[in-house]
Amino acid sequence: MEKQNEFEQESSNSKTEEEQDIDVKEEEIETDEVQDVNDVEENKEILELRNSLQRLQADFNNFRKRTEKEKTDISTFANEKLICELLLVLDNFERALDSNDDKEAEFYKGVSLIYKQIIDTLSKFGLETIESDNEEFDPNFHHAVMQEEVEDVEPQKILETFQKGYKLKSRVIRPSMVKVSK
Repeated sequence: MEKQNEFEQESSNSKTEEEQDIDVKEEEIETDEVQDVNDVEENKEILELRNSLQRLQADFNNFRKRTEKEKTDISTFANEKLICELLLVLDNFERALDSNDDKEAEFYKGVSLIYKQIIDTLSKFGLETIESDNEEFDPNFHHAVMQEEVEDVEPQKILETFQKGYKLKSRVIRPSMVKVSK
């Protein structure tokens, strides 16, 4: 009997050791699972932070580009109001030159040189003349004040320019006033 008791005691001890091993292994698995869950959550948080940082960098780059464009636009179009006022002076120069019949007179040559100098100076700041004679009518660049039906001329062709149009860089500051064929 003693042997049987010893055996039972040993078997109960061995079961306990096995159970203890199982318990330890279960705890390790639970710890590993918790650690795996924590690793997944940390990786997820790292990815979210990385994405957030990339979006912030992209937003900042877009902001920087936009402010640079605004600065160049401000410097480009800061003179627009002054140039628009000078266009009236250019119109008067053109009328004066067109009204003079003697193109060889010294006065005509002097006024013509001044006119050319003003045009060259304004061109340095981005002023461009809008071409209109014998061009196709474009409402973005031309303002039709008259229409006339003319044989042998395609419809929507500009027949005559009453007032020159101008662009400052890419922006139309004054459209050409024109007569268009029907």
